[in-house]
Amino acid sequence: MIDERKTLKELLTDPLIAKIAPDAIRFMDLSKEDLWEKSLEQLRKECFGGDLAAGFERLFEAARSGEWYYPLYTEEECAENADRKGTNLVWMPSGVEGADSRPFILLVPGGGFVNVWNLTEGWPVAAQFNRLGYHVFILTYQVAGRDHLLEQEMNDFARALCLIRDRADRSRVDWQRYITCGFSAGGYLVCLWNVPEKGYASHDMPKPQAVFPVYPVVSWKQLIRYTKAEDEEEDAEFNEALFGCDIVTAANSAFEIPDHTEEFPPCAIFVAGGDELVNPENSRLLHQALERNGIPCRLEVGPSGGHGFADGTGMCMAGWTERAVRWYEGLQ
Repeated sequence: MIDERKTLKELLTDPLIAKIAPDAIRFMDLSKEDLWEKSLEQLRKECFGGDLAAGFERLFEAARSGEWYYPLYTEEECAENADRKGTNLVWMPSGVEGADSRPFILLVPGGGFVNVWNLTEGWPVAAQFNRLGYHVFILTYQVAGRDHLLEQEMNDFARALCLIRDRADRSRVDWQRYITCGFSAGGYLVCLWNVPEKGYASHDMPKPQAVFPVYPVVSWKQLIRYTKAEDEEEDAEFNEALFGCDIVTAANSAFEIPDHTEEFPPCAIFVAGGDELVNPENSRLLHQALERNGIPCRLEVGPSGGHGFADGTGMCMAGWTERAVRWYEGLQ
């Protein structure tokens, strides 16, 4: 097991994981942050929830296998669009008996559409799903784009599934049987993937077996309701880049998830009641919409813990990954 006394610097400068190290938190240079010299134990106690050591352990195990890191796009495709550079899949297989016969999990960390937090919402969460008997692919998607970013991210989902399809035998998965799990902004993306106009149907991809959104943002109408006028003006350029339109137009289109849940797979939603970054009302609205459409769904609202509880270790949401997969398995 990775020693919790090791610093982030020691781990992320190891040549074995050099390919993914810059994307521990995509587009954040951790060597310039106070986090860099902190031990995993310090990070766990002072900064982040979650079992970071378990995440690094699985990451190193995957890297030692030699088949673990897959760029989404070729060098030629990245030359055409530089925003694609660095997008990738990381393969973390489970050693638990029966994993080959279960759906794999496509894991999508959050980061507010400007970062991708593999460090907390990727590697440690994958380690938990691995222990529960599920193979995992972690998606590092485009966040640098300034033109219809959500559309580009849906393209990343489709490209990821194509790569998984092409490597299905080596990865020991049925590429058409998968569960999506996403956090915060990633939670929005795994939900948008289920909207026919934007997601799997429009990309001719198979429908997920289930979706696990974790403290997701899903309703722009809800966000508008609580946004101050001066903040809305400040965010206008960002929203235009994200949606390709203003946020009011987006809120009255297929980008508004609660209005477009008819084709969702079974859905288990997890959020902490004390979340001050993404209002838990997002999760409640999604749950209500799914119930109206007769989609099997589960909503778990923890009493505290705020935003970013990741794998839940040491927090009120501890064990949510197991509850998610057991709920899914109970539907079968």
